[in-house]
Amino acid sequence: MNVTHASFVTLPVSDQDRALAFYTEVLGFDVTADLQVPPGRWLQVAPKGAQTVFTLSGPGMGGFTPGSTRGIMLVTTDVDADCAKLTAAGVEVDGPNDVPWGRMAGFTDPDGNGLMLLTEKEGM
Repeated sequence: MNVTHASFVTLPVSDQDRALAFYTEVLGFDVTADLQVPPGRWLQVAPKGAQTVFTLSGPGMGGFTPGSTRGIMLVTTDVDADCAKLTAAGVEVDGPNDVPWGRMAGFTDPDGNGLMLLTEKEGM
């Protein structure tokens, strides 16, 4: 096998514009693609400098169920500060909590897709 990285992760959403606002304005992601292609809009976002992007898959794009994605781990240098920013933006956050591999918190996007924030413990 010669796999080097994941290209994209699909996040099924019911409203691409609402999801775009959340991922760019709240999480600070960049838009990496916004194209009209059959059968709909190909919309991708990513943290600055990331290799893996997130496809915000709207209705008609693959038959995915909005809010069905779980366990997306986003690594951050300061989970506490990021949780405070999310809370200030009206996002309900579970944590942060200490875990053996660092400090972690959970939240959902407007459609209910589950995401985690993690500040990794040094040496992990």
